[in-house]
Amino acid sequence: MAERLCFTIAADPPRRLDKALARDVPDETLSRSRIAKLVAEGAVRLDGAVVTDLSAPVSEGAEVEIALGPPEESHIGPEDIPLNVVWEDADLIVVDKPAGMVVHPAPGTPTGTLVNALIHHCGASLSGVGGMLRPGIVHRIDKDTSGLLVAAKSDRAHQGLAAQFEAHEVERHYLALCHGTPSAADPRLSGLRGVSWEPGTILRIATRLDRHRTDRQRQAVTWEGGRHAVTRARVVEPLGNPHAAALIDCWLETGRTHQIRVHMAYAGHGLIGDPVYGGHRAPSAKALGEDGAAAAKAFPRQALHAATLGFVHPVSGESLRFESPLPPDMAELLRRLRG
Repeated sequence: MAERLCFTIAADPPRRLDKALARDVPDETLSRSRIAKLVAEGAVRLDGAVVTDLSAPVSEGAEVEIALGPPEESHIGPEDIPLNVVWEDADLIVVDKPAGMVVHPAPGTPTGTLVNALIHHCGASLSGVGGMLRPGIVHRIDKDTSGLLVAAKSDRAHQGLAAQFEAHEVERHYLALCHGTPSAADPRLSGLRGVSWEPGTILRIATRLDRHRTDRQRQAVTWEGGRHAVTRARVVEPLGNPHAAALIDCWLETGRTHQIRVHMAYAGHGLIGDPVYGGHRAPSAKALGEDGAAAAKAFPRQALHAATLGFVHPVSGESLRFESPLPPDMAELLRRLRG
């Protein structure tokens, strides 16, 4: 039996049916895309009559009835993969993702992903996102980046989180180990287009990012086309003598694919271990010591960790903030670079 959701269109409704429904639907909170699907399926009645036109006019006081069938089973299968769950309730789950795990299935990695693990872990507590029993992924981190990620377990949480990410209201800080130490005294950086320094010796990198012209798996800095991207970074700890590396704190104003990795490489301070953007910069044994240089050269992934995640709970309104320490591999690399 389908659940029936009944409500009345409030005063001064938008002219289009889909917009009016999105505004006035009760706490169950259906997304615009879900509403469009329900209308197309003939599951929406307006004053008793089935309506299938998203742009149909609607007036104040109209009675709406929506037939909500049970969520569909996802085509993504559950897999019993261990998860480091940092926090969880009926609407959200925050996990600390290990390096090496892909977030969402793709043609090259159809299984073994975070989504597979979440479907298994959450089980019956998933109320459905977009009419399907799956977690709502609103942001991703690269396969070989470790750290914090939040996923939605319900439609209302998914919409609320997505709105916060779109408005750049989510706090996201990453810890990274980079080649060299960014400095405001570096004339090369000061003259680099899109690079500036803010109070507190904060490096700001603002460019546009788009797919690389010849390698479609990579992103590249551009000034026309692409998408606006802003990264800020500050040096937490310079490493080596002279400073041949640094522990840096990076935070995002926008969240584009590979953004921190591309921006730091553009600034001449690519991440240690980054096989795509780190370049072929040889760690200096003179500056870092033989052990530190060897550790940097052998590090098998980009030294990047999503360390802080803060947002407002989209249902309860509670301010939430989570921190994750450096994973063992990065902590060991940092120890050896300090030596």
